[in-house]
Amino acid sequence: MDNNLLAIGAVVGVSLISLVGVIPLVVSKRLRACVLYLVSFSVGALLGDVFLHIVPEMAEAGDMEKGAELILVGILISFVIEKLIHWRHCHTLPDDKHEHCHDHHHQIGIMSLFADGLHNFIDGALIAASFLVDVQVGIATTIAVGLHEIPQEIGDFAVLLHSGFTKKKAILFNVLSACAAIVGAIGVLALQSAIPVAESILLPIAAGNFLYIAGVDLIPELHKETKIRSSILQLLSIVAGIGIMYALKFVEVL
Repeated sequence: MDNNLLAIGAVVGVSLISLVGVIPLVVSKRLRACVLYLVSFSVGALLGDVFLHIVPEMAEAGDMEKGAELILVGILISFVIEKLIHWRHCHTLPDDKHEHCHDHHHQIGIMSLFADGLHNFIDGALIAASFLVDVQVGIATTIAVGLHEIPQEIGDFAVLLHSGFTKKKAILFNVLSACAAIVGAIGVLALQSAIPVAESILLPIAAGNFLYIAGVDLIPELHKETKIRSSILQLLSIVAGIGIMYALKFVEVL
């Protein structure tokens, strides 16, 4: 099957994950606790994708020094994007008597949609780029992205509800925001012949992005739970995520 079609199919599949935002409507506290282990599994999948798939592909392509520099660029880009996302939150001075910032909740919801759309656009571009390099790398990247999208989309949905969106509108706008991933993928696929940068530039940037997400966004969340049993389950979930990425190395794909 054409790698371009596989890439589009993978991105569409990841985009549909936006529908998991409805989970808070029916989720129980017990199921909500399972999200923490899903986050742990995502950490393992992201790290496994970087060190078991992306870095070996970079090494095979040569010029690891340039690749390492671009990984740092990917981390910095992720930092800047996250700063832009958090910029929507107002911070009051210690002597400020106002408890609320000037922006209305609805504006926060709109900013959240914009930030989520930007994030999804980048995810789509990275998934498409990984399929251009190798199908196995593409599948591994799709799994890694898809897993960390689930808790993120649940959080985004909650923000929209808090911002005054109705449940139907929150679902609709979440899905529309997810479609930005398809636009990102199509952009990379359309430019591949004119700008063949998938392996040399986008892949190491993806590695930096995944390292940032795992190390800065997800792992700190895991440290909030300090019970021994939960910590052990988190570790096992991380190992399981790495194990899935390792198993993909030995799977013949198409």
